[in-house]
Amino acid sequence: MRAQLVPLRGGRPIQILRDVTLVGRQDDLCDVCIDQSSISKLHCVIVRTDGLLFIRDLGSTNGTKVNGQRVIRGALLPGDELAFAGEKYRVEMGPGEPDPEPVDIHGAHTEVIEVGHRASANEFFAPGDAPLQTASDSDVRMLDE
Repeated sequence: MRAQLVPLRGGRPIQILRDVTLVGRQDDLCDVCIDQSSISKLHCVIVRTDGLLFIRDLGSTNGTKVNGQRVIRGALLPGDELAFAGEKYRVEMGPGEPDPEPVDIHGAHTEVIEVGHRASANEFFAPGDAPLQTASDSDVRMLDE
């Protein structure tokens, strides 16, 4: 399956080559590093399986949105708008193989995305944004239970 995120502001698409892709600002831990202060060090994870893409926010400060709705986790469909904080992308998926990359995708590889626009914090929150879900006492279990 071919899957990529096309920046809405223009630029090179981000190909989703791995089954699990970590997105964030910290280049030594993330597969896709977006060099923007509004992006959390470990922002979200994208999982590719059986021709589908799934996303899970990792408790990022400024959130992950799909089609304008802040999400904690969910499926991505072709044509969806995916936003990490204020950086927006269009999801493209389809049959075929991804374009060949000049690096070994099985080795340690980080793609750094340079972003020219520095946004203010007010651009990342809209009235009515849903807060992140947090673990409740029933979600937490001691190891010896």
